[in-house]
Amino acid sequence: MFAGIEDWGWWLAAVSAVTFVGSLAVVPILAVRIPADYFRREHRGPTPWRRRHPVLRLAVLILKNALGVVLLLGGIVMLFLPGQGLLTMFLGVVLMDFPGKFRLERYLISRGPVLKSINWIRRKAAVRELETDGDSRDKAA
Repeated sequence: MFAGIEDWGWWLAAVSAVTFVGSLAVVPILAVRIPADYFRREHRGPTPWRRRHPVLRLAVLILKNALGVVLLLGGIVMLFLPGQGLLTMFLGVVLMDFPGKFRLERYLISRGPVLKSINWIRRKAAVRELETDGDSRDKAA
């Protein structure tokens, strides 16, 4: 009944190791590239790729969405295996393009653990922390 379980154990361990190491490499790179005032804006601005050649724009869009899906799925896996699950899922959503994405991003970033984790990474990289509508420093201004 459990004859093939040993093989699955090795595959699960390999996937866990790859997603853990991959998230340690990719997540900080993506976290520091988000503009500090991105979540303070009312609407998402036009992307620099909008003015590029349509074929190049489509290729970048496909690659960006594919990486976003991989990160989202990897984050879901990391909820059960070692890794930064919630943070990886958030960055996967940030990379993808779909209707209502900006509202979802703003909702997710308003959750404490996600914002704290991203700002911790940004502090370590000497990049300004992300600003949100709920910042106490904004209320003082």
